[in-house]
Amino acid sequence: MRPAHALIDLNALRHNYLLAKSLSGQRALAVIKANAYGHGAVHCAEALSEVADGFAVACIEEALELRAAGVSKPILLLEGWFDADELPLLVEHQLWAVVHHQAQLDQLAAAQLRSPLHIWLKLDTGMHRVGFSPAEYADIWRRLEGSSKVASLTKMTHFARADEPDTGRTEEQLAVFADATADLSGPASLCNSPGVLAWPAAHGDWLRPGIMLYGATPFSFSQAQAEWLHPVMQLESRIIAVRELPAGEPIGYGSRYITQRPTRVGVVAMGYADGYPRHAKDGTPVLIDGQRSQLIGRVSMDMLTVDLTELPGSGLGSAVRLWGEGLNASEVAAWADSIPYQLFCNLNRVPRRYIG
Repeated sequence: MRPAHALIDLNALRHNYLLAKSLSGQRALAVIKANAYGHGAVHCAEALSEVADGFAVACIEEALELRAAGVSKPILLLEGWFDADELPLLVEHQLWAVVHHQAQLDQLAAAQLRSPLHIWLKLDTGMHRVGFSPAEYADIWRRLEGSSKVASLTKMTHFARADEPDTGRTEEQLAVFADATADLSGPASLCNSPGVLAWPAAHGDWLRPGIMLYGATPFSFSQAQAEWLHPVMQLESRIIAVRELPAGEPIGYGSRYITQRPTRVGVVAMGYADGYPRHAKDGTPVLIDGQRSQLIGRVSMDMLTVDLTELPGSGLGSAVRLWGEGLNASEVAAWADSIPYQLFCNLNRVPRRYIG
């Protein structure tokens, strides 16, 4: 069997969720959209079922998969519904929904519902992606507050640069949120992962931890609370061939890497078809038998090459960790001009194995 696989540590997932809760003491929706960032939504939801206050996904398809698997905790649709015919399903499966544009308001007003919905009303405080403007927000809130089709209302916004604490942008968004919601009662939700970790004053009543659940830091710098996270995914494979090359020899497609010395080259069963980033640069770190080495040469569809020259004890069959414990996915992502979110979500054909 091909040795490439992703080992998912569900104990680490629970640790990271409980860390998010401990930083504020507030309720938290575990964000498990995009198949739990590539980690397996059903497995992750089941692992968190004893401790999580609820879950958040992007769309109804993701929510229905969880309900079919027996997940009974609240599930919030972060993009709300896309068509009015989804509204009966929201009622049937007791799903919560974000409302962020006028068409959703019109569809809700026209709908005949068997029971009211729990609505999270999105305020655009400066992300400028979705949400209602500050000028219209309070009026919409009051109309929904008086609607028999609404069971509860939660104020909500999303930070654009919470992972860049020195820009001043998050303070600006907080000020807009405070002003627009000053006279509105009810719970509030503002914080994504960097908000949870770095902005305690913004924690509100509901947290929405995402990438931090999976043990990757959202920051490009060392951040104290992020150091407490445990990697959930270990992306692993093995050396399947070894080559001895003299100095001056090219390796891989495009001859991007030229050996600078006699080089011992290991070939790893992992490539961009698996989801490993094709644009990872020469020097991207890897762990071989627990020791750091580096990528040399362009990543191929199902193979990549690493430098074994300084690792005489490693060779055919040696264990390779592409990211995980000892090598954070955020570090690997930086070498590929990417982010850990994309690394996790792009893992296509790699089988998952679960522990914990």
